[in-house]
Parts: sequence; C-alpha cells; structure tokens
Amino acid sequence: MICSSLKGFQSTYKHLQRFSTSAACQSEALDRTRNIGIIAHIDAGKTTTTERMLFYSGFTRRIGDVDEGSTVTDFLPAERARGITIQSAAITFHWPPGEVDGKPIPPAGQQDGPIRRSSYPHTINLIDTPGHADFTFEVMRSLRILDGAVCILDGVAGVEAQTEKVWNQASTYKIPRVIFVNKLDRDGAAFGRTVREVSSRLGVYPAVCQIPWFAGGDGGFIGVADAVHLQGLRWKEGEDGRTVKMLDLQQLDAEEPALAQELRKARIALVELLSEHDEEIVEKFFECEEDHLAVSSADLIQSLRRCVLDQSSRIIPLFAGASFRNMGVQPLLDSIVDLLPSPPEAPDPEVSIGGVKGGLRGLLSGDLIVQQQSEKAAVSHKGKQHKKKPASSQSSSNDAISKLQSCALAFKVVNDAKRGVLVYVRVYSGSLDRNSLLYNTNLSLSERAPRLLKMYANDAVEVDSIPAGHIGVVVGLKQTRTGDTLVSYAGNKATPPEPLTSLQLRPIAVPPPVFFTSVEPHSLSEEKRMHECLALLLREDPSLHVNVDEESGQTLLSGMGELHLEIARDRLINDLKAKATMGRIEIGYRESPLGVSNPTTKIFDKEIAGRKGKAGCTAVAEQLDENAEAPQMDQDTLLVESYDGNQIVVRAPGLQVDRSSRGEEESSPLLPPGMDLVQFRTALQNGAVAALARGPQFTFPMHNTRITLTVDPATDLFGNETSTSALTSAARQATMAALRDVQAGSGTTMMEPVMNVIISVDEASLGSVVHDISSSRGGHIISLDEEIPLAGTDASPTSQALEEEALSPIDTSRVYAPPDPFETPSVGVEIPASVTRPRTITAKVPLKEMVGYLKHLRSLTAGRGTFVMSVDRFENMSSQRQKAVLAELRGAF
Repeated sequence: MICSSLKGFQSTYKHLQRFSTSAACQSEALDRTRNIGIIAHIDAGKTTTTERMLFYSGFTRRIGDVDEGSTVTDFLPAERARGITIQSAAITFHWPPGEVDGKPIPPAGQQDGPIRRSSYPHTINLIDTPGHADFTFEVMRSLRILDGAVCILDGVAGVEAQTEKVWNQASTYKIPRVIFVNKLDRDGAAFGRTVREVSSRLGVYPAVCQIPWFAGGDGGFIGVADAVHLQGLRWKEGEDGRTVKMLDLQQLDAEEPALAQELRKARIALVELLSEHDEEIVEKFFECEEDHLAVSSADLIQSLRRCVLDQSSRIIPLFAGASFRNMGVQPLLDSIVDLLPSPPEAPDPEVSIGGVKGGLRGLLSGDLIVQQQSEKAAVSHKGKQHKKKPASSQSSSNDAISKLQSCALAFKVVNDAKRGVLVYVRVYSGSLDRNSLLYNTNLSLSERAPRLLKMYANDAVEVDSIPAGHIGVVVGLKQTRTGDTLVSYAGNKATPPEPLTSLQLRPIAVPPPVFFTSVEPHSLSEEKRMHECLALLLREDPSLHVNVDEESGQTLLSGMGELHLEIARDRLINDLKAKATMGRIEIGYRESPLGVSNPTTKIFDKEIAGRKGKAGCTAVAEQLDENAEAPQMDQDTLLVESYDGNQIVVRAPGLQVDRSSRGEEESSPLLPPGMDLVQFRTALQNGAVAALARGPQFTFPMHNTRITLTVDPATDLFGNETSTSALTSAARQATMAALRDVQAGSGTTMMEPVMNVIISVDEASLGSVVHDISSSRGGHIISLDEEIPLAGTDASPTSQALEEEALSPIDTSRVYAPPDPFETPSVGVEIPASVTRPRTITAKVPLKEMVGYLKHLRSLTAGRGTFVMSVDRFENMSSQRQKAVLAELRGAF
C-alpha cells in the first residue's frame, strides 16, 4: 500500500485548518478548489493517470502500478486482483505542489507569471471512476457531485462505446470537460483519427491544444508540442517524468522543423476555432494585427476557459500524452487548474423542493420557495374561491432559508473495516460542522455527525468542518444511504421548518437489475449476520436489490451484470466475512397477462395481532397497452401510478372525497376513524405491489400489467374493523385472485430482458460478429457505425441531454487534426487501413444470449472486440423459446 509521507500529511492538515479562519479565507480557498472526476472506457488509463497525478503533486513517493496491484485508488482486494476500478475512490492533493522531496518544482508553463491560475497552489478533489459497464451506477452517482471532468481516450482505440455512454451522462449533469488522449506511445496510436472521432461521435469541436511529438517525425513518442504556449515539452524515456525539457519555437525549427511547422498550423487552427465562438479573442486577434502566433498564451487560456464554462459552447480542449511512460501529465494538471471551474463557477446544481424543481442558488435566494408556494396554492385552490395567502408565510420561508446552516448530498457509502461506515458527502451550501445534527430529507430522520474526515483514498485526516464546495466524509451515521440529502439547521433542531423537509439534491434513478443469484447462510445461526451484511451492501450500492422468495424462502440478490454480482459476492464473503454461499447467476425473467380477468372480489376477515381486521376489495388484472392513454384522474379515481413496469389504479366510487384548501389534506367522511386518504391509497397500493411480485404460473415478477382496484365504501369498509393492514391484505388477495383468473382464461406468458448492445470490432471481424449475433444468438442488428444512445443510462434524461441529441452534426472536414505518422499497427507487412478501421455494431439481443459473451467475442476478434450493454425493454417470449428456458431452469434446480 502506498502511503503519503508524514511531511505531506502535516502540510495537508495545515492547509485544511485554514478553512475555518474567516469567510474571506474560505472564499479564497473555494476559488482555489477543483472537484473533478476521471471518466473513460475501461482500460483507457484512468487509474494510471491518477497515479501520476499523485506522484507529481508530491502525495506519493513512488508510482503505483495497476498490474502489480500497488495503486492508491484501487485499494480493494477485488480491484487489485482484477486490475480494474470497481468503486470510485476520492482523493485530495494540491497542484502545483510547491516542492517535492525538498526541491522546488515549478509547474510546466509557469513562465506566464501570476496571470495563470496554475502558478499558485490549488486543492484538487479527484474521483477515479470505474470504466466497466456493470458499474454504470457507480459512475452516475459520482458524476453528479463533480464540477468538472477529464475524459481519457485510448489513442489506439479512439472513442469507444463506454466513452460515449459516460460522456452522455456527463452532458446530462452539464459538467465542463477536457479530453486527454492517452497511450500515444503504443503501436497503432492515431492521434489525428482520435480527434476526428471526438467531433463525429461525441458531437463537439475539439480544440487541439497539444499535438504528439514523435522523434524524427516517425520514431517513438517523446513528448508533446503545445499550441497554446508555442513550445515543445520533451521527456526522457525511462525516467519518472519529473524533468521536462522545454523548447521554444525557434529551437523546434532547428531540431524538428516538420514538428514546428505542424505546431504553427495547430496554433492557427486553435485561434480560428476560438474566434468562431468567443468575441473577446477576436478583438485580441485584431490587436495583434491578425497574426495568429502573436496572440498571447494567457489570452488563449482565458478564451478556452470561457468556452469550457459556457454551456452553449461545444468546444472541448484536447491534450496528448502517455501516462504509463510518464509523459504529458503535468500539463494536464495545469489545464485542470486553468480551465475547469471552481465550485462557485460550476453549473447551478438541480434541486427539488415540494415537487418543484429549480437551481440551488434559487433556493438560497428564496425564489424557489416562493415559486413552490405559488404552485401549491394554484393546485389546491383550483376551481375554488381563492383565499389570500398570509403575509407571514413568505417571511417565515425566507427565515427558514436564512437559518439553513448546511446542505449536503451523500453520494457514496462505504463500509470500512477499521473506521466503520463512511458516508461521502459533497457540501453545496454553508458549512457542515462536527457534532452537528443532520436531517435526512429522504428518510425523515435526524442523525448526529460525530466525526468528519478529509479522505485520501483509504487514508484520512480528521477535520472540524467541511465548507461548501468541498468533498468530505462523515463517520458514525447509522441510517444514511447513497443519494440521501442532508441538511443542518441553526440551533441544532432535529427537524427543520416545513419547506426544507422535502428538499432533494440531484435525485438519481436506479436502473432495474437484470441478473440475480441466490444467497444461503451456512446455518440458521448465521442468517441474521448474513442479512446485516446484505443491508450494508445495499447501503453502499443501491443498484443491488435483495428480496425473499415466499415459496422457497430463498434470499435473492439482484444486480446489473455478471461482474457486478461476482464483486458483490466477494465483498459479502471476503470483506464482510458473512458465512454464506451464493448460487449460480440467473436471469430475472418476468411474467405478463395475455388478456383481461373478470372482476374478482375478496373480503379479508381475520385477526391481526389480536385485533379483528376486516376489509374488502375488487381487482381486475389486464395486459398494459404501452400506447394506450393512462386513466384520467376524476372524483372516483384516487391513484394512477406506474411501478416497476406495471400500472396500479385505485378507484373508490361514492367515497365523497373532500379536498380542502391544502392539496395534501384530503379526507372523506366514509373512511374508517383515524384513517386519511393518503393512508387509504397507500394501503391498497402496497397490497397490489406485493401480489405483483409473484406471477400465478411461472412465479416470476409481473410486468406490463395493469391492476385496477375498486373499493365500494358501502360493502367493503367496516368502520373500526377496517385497518390499513386489513386493506392491504384484501387488495393483495384480490390481485392474486385476478391474476389466477387471467391464467385460467387467456393465460400468461414469460417475458425476457432484451439488451441494447453496442459492439466495437475491427473491420476484419465485422462479418463473423454480425453473423454470430443475428443467427446464433437471435439478435437484431439495428445499425452499423451509427451512434445510438444507450437506453437505461438515466431513467429521466434532462432537457439538456435532449437538446444535445438535436444539435446539428459537426463537419469533420473543418476540424483540425494533425496527420498520423503511422497508418497501421503492423510492423513490416503493409496492411490496408480499412482492415483495422474500428466498426460499431448496434443490436438488440436477449440477455440470456449475452451471458458469458465477452469470452466468445474475444475469440471471434482476436481479443480486440469490446461491448457494452444496457436494458432496453422486456419482450414476450415465443412458446418454443419459453419451453426451452423452462426446461433449462427446471434442470438447474
């Protein structure tokens, strides 16, 4: 394990103590803070680049290696064994470092003086995210708390499928980005082709800030030529990369005339591109008498920064290097400080309060609460005589905002063997102090924060407070889960005033699981411990699901993919030390009705916990038509809600619902004593949901089903005898009876998950892969070499993402890209470039056929093929396929 030196920790601790000195110091510290993440396709070099950043910043004494399992951010045993990142790791360091090993090291390009932000130290909170498609949710929950991101591309593979996926997710959260083209030292690296792919596949204008420097024009990769500062940066091969030789344009003319000429072209292209999107650089260009080379590097950096921070701009700065060979990382760190935003400059994070969405700054100014109250009043007073809103209501809301001490998002929960449960938080406003009382708006409960930490991968420094804009860890929270919003209020009040209790920071949708496996304890005495460990796993990763099969009593663990469940098994057995056994990984099928049931009425009449319970309910089950309109809400219809692919409708004719002045206070004189309309609806809905968890014929969860529950107050409600638990039981029995009636009549069918698969192969392997998908695996080819957005990356794409899809394509012929000296990765024999040209296949394939597909794809493509997939939809199975699957399942059990 690589640890920081004691001196490094002491200087870091002193830096952290400065947070609490004064408001002015906090503001200055915030301006010098960068919250960034590294995103990329798997094996593009994210963790390797992170290791070099830590080394050059003075955080570590030696460079860790992914293959050796000695990296700082990949500290889990499963990560080191597999050589991949599984969970995102947060780490804090400073750039420029000031000194390393007692020797001052000026950052690259410091000759510009104090104009450059990278001339003085900045605090960088960096998150290294996974690249594997199974851990997409891990990337999503980390992305939403970032202010900027570095997207790393493999210089040989170019823009890969998972790169497009994480790029679209970053666009959803409006995250400013820069691009780093890595692995330019490898045979077959094509920087120019990668630049063109960035414009065509990511839909942005690449601002080429650096071009690769190959010795003699066609030798090995030895450095980069910087188009911003008009200089060459050369590293010695085999060294640690700390020593950088800088050559100005005149020196390059003497040593590498071809590179110097190409550098001039890159500078001209960069100025021209910026001039099309930034008026200020046009003025500077005219002041320099229209000489592209005379425009100062400081002006170019300011222009690039304006374009990066402007959401309407599609310009993305692009840099070059080879992290494994220790080349190009220091200029990348400079660009992070110079170009990416500080927390105050970052896009306003989305919040939701009382169902009204807006920005965090609108909430703190009070405008969002005023909007929420006006919309609430408009809904509750619709069709009624309006009552004047008391003037004190708005003032009390503003008073509540003024007393809000801090607002934070718990974006990650980790169970640490030494420290217990660690809750990673991003503080968005105020300051989160030690021993403050935190109110969880998702769970409606309060917890005290006894200890606060600043994390350095798996090492930590204890702090007294975490100011706004920073990332830290709260130790000792027993209930908080990933995605919960935490607020603290003046006076350490357990519950904040009314508007703040519904505050939500950047809510995230959890994609549905498609694989499951059984978990069995070794003995009955170990069952409690096993469920405690599973609860910890679920707090860490909400994309895992646990449910218990009623008939067999088996505990089933569901996840996003094979590797996802394998890692969960390793965490459960090896890390959490649960004495349990996991079965083989299975596919989560669904069951769907083929017709409509007759109205089925059930009366529940039984004692529950010594108290008599009696209630009735009528249910109708039918197939849900996706194109049909949802039932309209009227006086008799109390609820129309979709749940896990099904729709639940609750009707109560003649209930005489009275909607008072406040929309949430609905009541009826016919309801049992002590029961309001919300409890009535929730009880019936819970009963239907419980029944839909198990189909009548194949015992798989129901899908594509509409359940209509009808309660007649005259015949189904029995005064004091009708409780919420009795209503839930009646609704459950009626729904199950209706599903059995459908099975007896039209019958039910099995549904299987169909995946949206994007496969990246070379031209030579295209035919065999297409034939395998369409014939052997029953898939449908959708397109070749077309960018089809992956479904399931986020259940609710924002308007920003939809706007980007509608943007006009970029003309790649107008994009500057330097020529590639190597046309092919071959040595000796000339192979046509078309044979090695990357191709992209988009297909829809049943999930069952994709189990274990990666090994097969590698055998078809000589190890070059990769793929990513996400759930597209559930589709009905043919009778022949259904018989085959059932026979296989019966044989498995």
